[in-house]
Parts: sequence; C-alpha cells; structure tokens
Amino acid sequence: MTHWIENVAIELAKRDTEEHVIASGTSISGSIHIGNSCDIFVANGIGKKLREMGKKAKTIWIADDHDPLRKVPYPLPESYDKYLGMPYSMIPCPDGCCANFVEHFEKPLLSVMDDYGIEMEAKSGFEMYKNGDYNDYIRTSLEKVDEIKEIFNQYRREPLADDWLPYNPICDECGRVNTTYAYDYDGDIIKYRCECGHEGEMDIKSGNGKLTWRVEWAARWKIFGTTCEPFGKDHAASGGSYDVSSVISEKIFDYPAPYPVPYEWITLDGEAMSKSHGVFFAPEEWLKIGPAESLHYYLFRSKPMKAKDFSPKMPFLDFIDQFDTVEKVFYDEVEAPSEKEGRKFKEIYEIVQMEPGSPLPFRPPFRFLVNAYQIAGDDLEKIFDILKRNSQLTKSFKDKEFGDLTETELAQYRERVDNVIYWLDTYAPNFVKFKVQEKSVPKLPLTPEQDQFLADLADLIENNDFTDATELHDAMYEILEAQGLKPQKGFQAIYKMILGQKQGPRAASFLLSLDKDFVVKRLRKEA
Repeated sequence: MTHWIENVAIELAKRDTEEHVIASGTSISGSIHIGNSCDIFVANGIGKKLREMGKKAKTIWIADDHDPLRKVPYPLPESYDKYLGMPYSMIPCPDGCCANFVEHFEKPLLSVMDDYGIEMEAKSGFEMYKNGDYNDYIRTSLEKVDEIKEIFNQYRREPLADDWLPYNPICDECGRVNTTYAYDYDGDIIKYRCECGHEGEMDIKSGNGKLTWRVEWAARWKIFGTTCEPFGKDHAASGGSYDVSSVISEKIFDYPAPYPVPYEWITLDGEAMSKSHGVFFAPEEWLKIGPAESLHYYLFRSKPMKAKDFSPKMPFLDFIDQFDTVEKVFYDEVEAPSEKEGRKFKEIYEIVQMEPGSPLPFRPPFRFLVNAYQIAGDDLEKIFDILKRNSQLTKSFKDKEFGDLTETELAQYRERVDNVIYWLDTYAPNFVKFKVQEKSVPKLPLTPEQDQFLADLADLIENNDFTDATELHDAMYEILEAQGLKPQKGFQAIYKMILGQKQGPRAASFLLSLDKDFVVKRLRKEA
C-alpha cells in the first residue's frame, strides 16, 4: 500500500517526459487560504516525490491576477464595488501598503512558502499577457474560433453566438474585462463592445485583455509543458473546465492534457471558505498554531477528494495529538496502535517531512502544554520541569534536563510554546482557560464533605512523593470512595480552592504540576 502522492508520482514516472512540470494556480481575488492554496501543497508533494524517484521535475505556481473581480473580498469596504469587473492587476492596494491589490493579497502567501519547504517558480498571468507569452495562442484561437465554438457547444445547452470570439478585451472606457464582448478581429486588432455602452478596438499585443478561461488554461499547459496539475473539484465536474480544456488542448494546441489531481474543498468549522464573507484560514495563520509539517499532514492524511473540515478551536487539539503521534511513531519514540497503523503513519510522515533525515523534533504534547503554560507562565525551564514530573517526555528526552536541549531543540520547544500561547489567546474556549490563584484562598463555598476530602487529599500528597499522575488519580478515588463523595464534587472542591472556579484541567496531573508545598497549604486553606 502506497500513499496517493506516491501513486501519482509513479504514474507520471511511466511517461516519456524529459522534465515533469507540476502546475498550480490561484485566483488572487482576496486572501489566499488553506483551501484555495491546496494545489500548491499537492503540486509540491508530487514534484518532491518525483525527484526522490530520480526524475527531473519542477513545480510552478501561476497567480491568476488578470481575472476580473467578481465580489468584494473581506475585509474591504463596500466602496470597493466600483472595481467589480476590473482585473485584479489593475485595482489599487486597499491599505496603500503594496504596489496593488494583487501584491496585497499575494504577499502573505509567498512570504511563508520557504517556511513550508515549498519549491516553486511563481508566475503572473498579468505579466504573461503583458510579455506576449499568450500572443501566438490568442492568434491560433482566433483563427480556429469555429473549432473552439464547436467544442464549447458540445457542453452547452445554448450554442454560442455566430460572432463570438474566445477573448475578452479590457474596456478602454470603464476598465472592466467581464462586461466586454469581442465580435470581430483584423490581424491583432480586436473589435469589441462593452455593457457600459463603449465600443472600441484593442491590439492583443498590448496585453489589455485575456483569453476565455478554458482556452487560457489549455494554452497555459502548452506554454509551460505542464504534465500534472492539481485543481479544485469544481473544475473536475463532468463537462467542466478540465474536460473542455483537455479537448481544446489536444485539438487546438496539439498538446496532451496534463495528469489531473482534483481535490475536495476544505470547510472551516463546517462552513464553506469564502474570501468575500471572511470565512477562511490562511497558511500564515496556521504557522501561529502548529508546525509547517502539520499542515502538510492535514492535507495529505486522506485522499484528495475526501471531504475535509478544519477547526482551529477545540478540535485542533485532537488533530495536533494525532499529528504528534504520527511523528513520534515515525521516529520510533512511541508504539503505533497496530502494525498496520505503524506502516501507514511512517508512510505519510515520510511524505510530509520537510527535511528527510532530520532528527526527532522536540515538540512536547500540545494539549498538556495548554495547561502547563497556564500554570508556569512563559518560563520554558519551569514548563520543562512540569513535563518531566508528569512523564510527558518520550524516551529520547525523558532523561534529559532542560540544559541538555540543543539549540535546535530549544528553538522547536520555543515555537511549540508560542503556538500554544497564540492558540489560547485566539481560539481556545473560555472553559479551557484558568489562572492559579496564588495570592489568596478563593472564598467559594464548600460542603463539610468537600472540606474533609481536601484535608485528606492534603495529607495524602504531603506524605507521598507521587511521580505518576495515574497513581495519584487512583489514590484520590480511594479517598472519594471511602467518603462516599461523588468524584465531580471532589474535583470541584480542588478547582474552587486553587483556581476560584468549578472546572479545570485533569485534577491529578494538575496537582502534580504545581508546587507540592503550595498544594498542601492551599488544600488546607492555609495559604
């Protein structure tokens, strides 16, 4: 059993091609998120695997920055609707911080590509038109317009008009590209009319226009020699963009359609990601809560057409636990749930690992750090001590002291704690948050039974040196059973006395993480 990324690479390796070009593209219509940038990660993964197999391969990314703005993206003001229909490349930067609209939304993505180990050549659709890269393909499309119309009409309910041309000029009057209709040409001169009432002519060599999408996509494949391209499922629908562009590519441009890798959309907390509605989660945001490898893992752990829902809230803790387990199984730090799962974990981590052969990263359990940080504050050494006391360090680190960590391990540790801090501040629900009330005993009511439980628990902790949370947990239950007190009431008493609230983290582990003398005195209400 091989991973689906490897299966794609195996299929491509069978082809008689000097160099594989895995292409991806993104419409720069607003903030770029983990949904519409998915093809970049998939393309990179396939290219990386091909190179590991000894094949020559490169990945490219095309910014579709010459397309028309169809919706005002979040968080731009409604006043930006005056730019609707204009190419992204000709819209000003909303904050005046970048050269234009495109750079404003493109820059955050490009700034983290190195962090994700993405090796790609970035291209601009706008620049390609301005540089004349499409000129010959525009001419061919105009000359073969009847054949192109015939292909389009096979997939349409209503046939295209007799004077239709597969090209949209940018209107000289209103600046829009999706409201123009090209109806005639003479050499490189296109005649058009616009919904704004303007009629004009345009020279294709000016770059002030663009091919119809499905023709443009086919032309692009030949321009770059594309052999494989991941894309969203909308393009993969029967009779959709890929089907039509494949026929155009072969019949009009004499080029075989690339190997398709369609993928399912990613939802955010069950809601479709939308740049116009502000529902999205960006790759640069991911790095604030998790390591780069974890996003690769999220995207690659299941087949591309399987539905994926992401939540940076409480479900993220389950996800990052799973990622940590996969990573630790790969490095033989922990046992896999089964032999089959072990093979699966190692196979996928090999795909997502950014630096093959690199040593085990020091990433203590995220979920445990959520509590340890709230107890110790931003003190890495103190947190490390809590990790050791609670047996949270795997075999390669359990006998180490804080001062034994290498510079790389310390940086990884710092990054993980920073991820936890950001997650707590930004996505954690209130019930996860707590603060140890160190200065004074909270004045919350307790029953006589709860008071007795706390007193007995104080004696237990004072007279024993617990090093394992499970042992303390079992001993606590013995006291509860002996007193006939419900566990919920007992644990509530602990949280009330130490946190000033009715709930908190797992009690045994929590108590082991605190200073022993403080715990004993607080349970006795002495300090």
